[in-house]
Amino acid sequence: MVEIVRYTPDREVEWDAFVGHSKNATFLFYRGYMDYHADRFADYSLMFFENGKLCALLPANRQDDILYSHQGLTYGGLITTHENTTAQVCQFFVELNAFLRNAGIRRVIYKPVPCIYHQLPAEEDLYALFVTCHAQLLGRDVSSVILPTNRIKWKRDRHYAANKARTNGIQIKQSNDFAAFWQILSDNLKQKFNASPVHSLSEIELLHSRFPENICLWVAYSKEGELLAGTVLYLCGKVVRSQYISASPEGKRLHAVDGLYDYIIHQAYPDARYFDLGTSNMPHSSDLHDSLIYQKEGFGGRAVCFDTYQWTL
Repeated sequence: MVEIVRYTPDREVEWDAFVGHSKNATFLFYRGYMDYHADRFADYSLMFFENGKLCALLPANRQDDILYSHQGLTYGGLITTHENTTAQVCQFFVELNAFLRNAGIRRVIYKPVPCIYHQLPAEEDLYALFVTCHAQLLGRDVSSVILPTNRIKWKRDRHYAANKARTNGIQIKQSNDFAAFWQILSDNLKQKFNASPVHSLSEIELLHSRFPENICLWVAYSKEGELLAGTVLYLCGKVVRSQYISASPEGKRLHAVDGLYDYIIHQAYPDARYFDLGTSNMPHSSDLHDSLIYQKEGFGGRAVCFDTYQWTL
C-alpha cells in the first residue's frame, strides 16, 4: 500500500537522508537549498511511503490548482533509489494523481531530472508519464554538454581565443568575491535582456555558505589584477554545471571567458563525467540564443534537453 504525505519541516532529516542515497538527486534537493526561497513558493513537496518505508520524494510547490515540480528549481522530478522498479513507479503516479485530485489540484507541471545527473538509469518516471498520466511535452530547453571521455575538438576561433587569453596574461583562480562578479553579471543581463540573475547576491552567498563543496566561483583576472570574468559552478556529483557565466567589456576584449573555460575543463576538474555548460534559450522562450550556443558548441558541447511535461487531472 502506498501512502503519500506532504513534507513538513520536522521531516527535514528524513528527507535529506533519502536524497543522499537516491539514484537521481543532486544537492539542489536538500532542504537547505530548496527552502532558501520558501517565501516565494508555497511548498507542496510529497513523500511516498510503502508499507511504512520511505521510497520516493517529489519536490514540488503549489500555485492555485496547479502543482509544479518545482518552479524554483532547474529540475524537480520524482526522486527514487535503485530499489524502485518501473511497475512500482507507475503505481506511484496512479496514487499521486488520486491524491492530487482529492486536494483540488487539476494540473501538474513536471520537470524531470535530466539523465546526465543520474547516478544510475532513472527514467521510470518518464515511462509513467506516458502510460499513466498521458502527459504532453510542454517545453524543451537545450543545454550544451561536454563528455570528457570523448571530447569534440574545439572550433578554431575558440582555440584562438583561449590562446589569446594566455598571451594576454589572464589569471584563473577560485574566489569568494561573489559581489564583484555579480556586478558584471547583473550589468550584462540588464543590458542584453533587461533582466536580473535568478539569484540575488545575498541568495547566492547564502547558498554558497550552506553548500561550499557544491557551489564555487571561478574568476579570470587581468595581469593588473582587474576582475574580467567569472563563472559560478554547481558541482553535482560527477557533473560540473556552469550556472552563471559573464565577462566585463574588457574581459570580452581579452577573451577571458575562453581562458576560463579552457582552464576549468582541462585542468580544474579532470575527473568530471560531464561538463554542463548550461542552456542557451532566450528568456521564457524555446528560441535559441544564437551567439551563446555558438560559443558553447565551439567548446565541444552538444545537446541535452531539459524538458517540461504537463497533464490534467
